[in-house]
Parts: sequence; structure tokens; C-alpha cells
Amino acid sequence: MDTPPGLLNVIDIEATCWDGRPPPGAVGEIIEIGLTVVDLGTAERVARHRILVRPARSSVSAFCTELTGLTQAEVNTGLSFAEACRLLAAEHRAGSRPWTSWGDYDRNQFVRQCRMTGTPYPFGRHHLNAKLPFTAAHGLRKRPGMARALEVAGLPLEGRHHSGADDAWNIAALVLDTAARGAWPEPADWSGPGAWSEWTARPGPGA
Repeated sequence: MDTPPGLLNVIDIEATCWDGRPPPGAVGEIIEIGLTVVDLGTAERVARHRILVRPARSSVSAFCTELTGLTQAEVNTGLSFAEACRLLAAEHRAGSRPWTSWGDYDRNQFVRQCRMTGTPYPFGRHHLNAKLPFTAAHGLRKRPGMARALEVAGLPLEGRHHSGADDAWNIAALVLDTAARGAWPEPADWSGPGAWSEWTARPGPGA
């Protein structure tokens, strides 16, 4: 089934983490996938989703719970990573719909974990680091973190920072702010896997 034009998946993940080095044998694994669907044609956030993912080679530390609010008991109810990737592809058109994240960490983590587990990568080739056009649109010298970007745009932080679902919702608001300034590029202008970090936006007329 074709994806409607103008729809964009905004992704933010949370992963197992520690205050210092991971325990022996443990690796950072995705434990939450937040997804907000943006309709660029109507300039609206039209859906939000949260996928919990059960880690296989690590556990949720006290530091991770303090940061994300997630507990081991909660993520134990989640899908396996492979199941989560299949859900992204089947239910959220991840393979055909362009997607964005705040920075390249989310994309790189998916690539690493897919390779590590032998899981098919669920996304298509059209990914954009949303920091890049936002930074250009606002004429900033440095790329801001998400919370700082919301301050720059005069937007509220909705929900809890470092909740994947809430962060995806807030990043979607920043995407719409960038688009309103005429600085969000068409997917056809995105240059392909691994090259988006070199992409430079030109501020639009509303910048």
C-alpha cells in the first residue's frame, strides 16, 4: 500500500544506558521507540505511537530509569527488537515513508542493532537529521539539543524529556516550525544513506 504524500515519520528512541561504562557483556539496546506522524501538507501532527522493546543483552539500570522513566518490568512487556522492526515496516510504512530524528543517533543505533541481531533494517533511504534545517532556518551557529531548540522556536516542552513518545511529539513540532519557515527540504533533495549530516539547508523566506 502506497504511503500518502506529505506524511513524515518522526522517530525518537530510548536505549539502555548507564552512569559510566556498561556492565561486562552488556550493550546499549533500544527499549522505546516514539513515533509521531506529521502531515506536512496540512501542517499537523496527526498520530503518535509508542513501542516498548524488550532488551536481550542488557537491563534497565537505575540511571536509565531516572533518565527515561522506564523500568525493567515495563520493558519486559515490550516486543522483541525484531518484532518492533517488523511492526514499523508493516504498520507505520517505515520502508516507504520518509523519516526524521533529532540528530543521527537514532538512525545509527538502528543500523548497529540490526547488524548485531541480523534483523532487516526497517527504514527506507530517506532520512533527515532535523537539526540541520532547523539550525539553518534560525541562523544558529551551533546545532541545539531538542530542549534548547524548543526555546529558540518559542515552543513548549510537552511531556517528559527523554520519553521517546514525548520527544518524538516535540521534535515533530520543531519540524513544523522549520517547514513554516520554508526551510524543510523535499525528500527528493535528501542525498542518501549516511550523507545527510553533510546536508546544508538554506533559510526560507520566513527565517
